[in-house]
Amino acid sequence: MLVIGRATRLARYVTPMDKSYTTTARLGFVSETLDAEGEPVPVEGPIPDAEAIRTKLPEFTGRILQVPPMTSALKVGGRRLYDLHRRGVEVEREPRPVHIHAFDLISTDPDDGTATFEVSCSSGTYVRSLISDLAHSLNSGAYLTALRRTHVGDLPVKDATLPEALDKPGLRNHIIQPEAVLRGLTEVEVGVEDRRAVCNGRKMGAFGVEGSYRVVAGGELLAVYRDEGDEARAEVVLCAP
Repeated sequence: MLVIGRATRLARYVTPMDKSYTTTARLGFVSETLDAEGEPVPVEGPIPDAEAIRTKLPEFTGRILQVPPMTSALKVGGRRLYDLHRRGVEVEREPRPVHIHAFDLISTDPDDGTATFEVSCSSGTYVRSLISDLAHSLNSGAYLTALRRTHVGDLPVKDATLPEALDKPGLRNHIIQPEAVLRGLTEVEVGVEDRRAVCNGRKMGAFGVEGSYRVVAGGELLAVYRDEGDEARAEVVLCAP
């Protein structure tokens, strides 16, 4: 997703949104990178079939703990894990909680030894680790051969625009408005008389909403606020006074 103009200030709300993916994995092999960038190494034992895989999926659905892969961009001791990995250094990583909303097996190809999944998960989930851990629980191995993000929050990839279609004359026709990007946040309505105060980023009385929320007046998106104690403070102001 590309954010432009005033909407660049909304990027912080896009990053933590839930994500959905379609991914294909090669079974019966492992890779140190957990994807096709690494050298595939076969593991002993039969490749799990569709029935065995589906039986295990509930164990990896809901709130789970996940160890970040060494090839991730996560920092440990001020260094990116992928930088350490390139130097041949492996460090201990603390498991982190993630939430897998849905984990479904779509198809298997016994001839190629591959399986295709759909995953809906919280931000920060490593799909390659998820698939690798699933295969390990089946006494096998797996690494990703394909990964496609299909949703960011409520925004589907099918509504995305190809770069070559973004010609200058018709560019505005492809812009997703901030209201659509932030529709996952709770909406708080204020009176039209409060519009100037909100557009100036002034503090207001707390609205009793947890987390960040949209502030609107007369159907117009004005700002994003957050309660802090008895006050509501502006995080992002989108309107002009």
